[in-house]
Amino acid sequence: MAGLIDELVSVMSKENDIYKELIPIVSEKTRTIIKNDLTALQEITDREQLTVERINSLERKREEVIKNIGIVLNRDPATLGMKNLIKIMAKQPDQQKRLAEIHDELSSTLKTLVTINDRNKLLIEQSLEMIEFELNLIQSSRMSPPGNNYTRNAGEEAMQGTGTRMFDAKQ
Repeated sequence: MAGLIDELVSVMSKENDIYKELIPIVSEKTRTIIKNDLTALQEITDREQLTVERINSLERKREEVIKNIGIVLNRDPATLGMKNLIKIMAKQPDQQKRLAEIHDELSSTLKTLVTINDRNKLLIEQSLEMIEFELNLIQSSRMSPPGNNYTRNAGEEAMQGTGTRMFDAKQ
C-alpha cells in the first residue's frame, strides 16, 4: 500500500508541476486577448493544448493508481476521493501528511488557473459582444434609409443610397 501512495503522490506532484507550467501560458493568453492578436492567440492555444495532453496522460495514470488502491483496500475506487483517502491513511501519518500536502498544493494551483481562465473567458465574451455590436452597427447604418440628410441634393442622395452591400469587396 505504501508503494501505491508513493506512486500517487509522485503522479500528483508531476501533475502539479505541469499545471504550474500552464499558469504563464494562460497569463500570456490574457495579454494576447487584450491585444486582439489572433495569430499569437492560436499559437498560445496550441501550446496550451500540448500541455493539457500531458496532464491528461498523468490523469489516466492517477486514476489507475486509485483503482489499484481500491483493490488493495477492497473499496470502490469511485469512493476514494482525495479527502476520503487522506482520512483512510490516518494510521500512516507520514504518508497521510505527504498526500494532504500535495492535495493542498494541487488545489491551490488549480484555483489560480481557474481564476485566470475565468478572466480569459470573460474577456473573450466581451470581445465577441463588441464584435457583434460593431457588426450590428455597420449593418444598421448600411440598411437605414439615407433620407435624413437635409441638404439641397437630399432627394438625389436617397436614390443613390439603395443597393448597398454588407461588406466592401474592394478592401
